[in-house]
Amino acid sequence: MAELDFSPPEGLTVPLWRSLLLNVLDRLSPERLPPLQLTSKPVDVGILVGDLVDLPWYRTVFTNLGDVISPETLPPLELESRPVDVGELLGDELSRGWWDTLLASLRDRLAPEKLPPLNLTSQPVAVFGAESSLQILDWSTLISAPKVFLQDAPREEVLISRIEEAEQPAVQEAPKDPVLWAVRMQLARDLGRTRFRRRIWIGLAAAEAVFLVVAMFKFVQ
Repeated sequence: MAELDFSPPEGLTVPLWRSLLLNVLDRLSPERLPPLQLTSKPVDVGILVGDLVDLPWYRTVFTNLGDVISPETLPPLELESRPVDVGELLGDELSRGWWDTLLASLRDRLAPEKLPPLNLTSQPVAVFGAESSLQILDWSTLISAPKVFLQDAPREEVLISRIEEAEQPAVQEAPKDPVLWAVRMQLARDLGRTRFRRRIWIGLAAAEAVFLVVAMFKFVQ
């Protein structure tokens, strides 16, 4: 195998003036190459698809009649692959009569096919009496990890008391320093105004986007 060369071509490193000079020389006195000699044999692929589509309808009609009356004799097909025994196909099995399937079921019931023992690589799972009824498996037996005991769920009384405590508004005590209180109130007013201005700008941007979309569809139509 030839070694792969991923380096860039030499033409990338040629200066501009030199590449222009080489192009002019190739234009004025091109290199004379020997005639091309083909060593491969052409393959007859028949009529191309494009040429077949361009044919008139009467030629295709006569061609089809000729294929029906005297079809082309092809050599026998030679299969190089080995066939694989897949047993009875599903279509053949469905096309059989009901008595054949009944006899096959009786034969399998009386003399079942002896299969080799199954080698299981996974560990068996305790199914807790699944032979008689199907039950949900215990996940503690499936997970091989240390058990973690969680705390019990809180009672309803505790939840109701916590919800009532959360619903009660927290009374903010006024700070003792009046200057700090004034600064706090000014900051709250500034935050409220900032939120109001933000809502206005978002509304204007959304209205402008809707107007542009409607105008675009109107002009396209």
